Amino acid sequence: MAELKVTSWNPFTGCTKISSACKNCYAESLALKLNRWGTSGYDNKFVFTVHENRITDAPPLKRRKPTLYFINNMSDSFHEHVTDETLDRILEIVEKCHWHNFYMLTKRSGRMRAYFRNRLVPANLWLGVTVENKKYGLTRLRDLQAIRTYNKHICCEPLLEDLGNIDLTGVRLVVGGGESSQNARRTSLAWVESLRDQCEQYKAHFYWKSWGTYDQDGTRKGNGKSGCLVNGMEYKSFPIEIMPGLSSKTLPLFT
Repeated sequence: MAELKVTSWNPFTGCTKISSACKNCYAESLALKLNRWGTSGYDNKFVFTVHENRITDAPPLKRRKPTLYFINNMSDSFHEHVTDETLDRILEIVEKCHWHNFYMLTKRSGRMRAYFRNRLVPANLWLGVTVENKKYGLTRLRDLQAIRTYNKHICCEPLLEDLGNIDLTGVRLVVGGGESSQNARRTSLAWVESLRDQCEQYKAHFYWKSWGTYDQDGTRKGNGKSGCLVNGMEYKSFPIEIMPGLSSKTLPLFT
């Protein structure tokens, strides 16, 4: 089965924790490592920073091979310290690079909803929100559903509880995964099965990335060792058009 292959473009780095999913933030841990290693762009560690050179000299403009870009996987594109003008410049690049697809994920769904209230979403931009639990995630989902655009996705990683019966109307892709960290919180098999079944009900693609630190039986295996199988089956379905250049052969919704 094909895998989602994503290239990162980080005009912003650093962030501020605002919900349960942020507790063991992978981006923060990585940013601190990169700072220790002297990597360019991480002088401020995990303090929110706009990198002007990564906007004016944006890599997607130079890359001719169609690519799926994750915008700001080391930050949040709708962070409260970002101006609308800066976001406008990033969206101009997205529109200009029509041969690529772009993937945005935010925990600040209210800001995203307000930003797009009077703006069109580029056809090659996939907008998404984190849905880790009911308290924070379901409000974000409603904000996403209120935006006028076709390519919507949610990320249930880390999946921290049973989401119950959720309305996936308009959501084309659901990405999920367990938490991967030293202090990881366990994801239950029943939660994953429920999410998978509801994706089937709504005809949304279900992409289960990994169990993280704990496998489906609750055994601590360590990062990268628990695999991605759910009851022995792999669920890595996604809309074929999200990955530019992929074979036009239709991928199954559920396998």
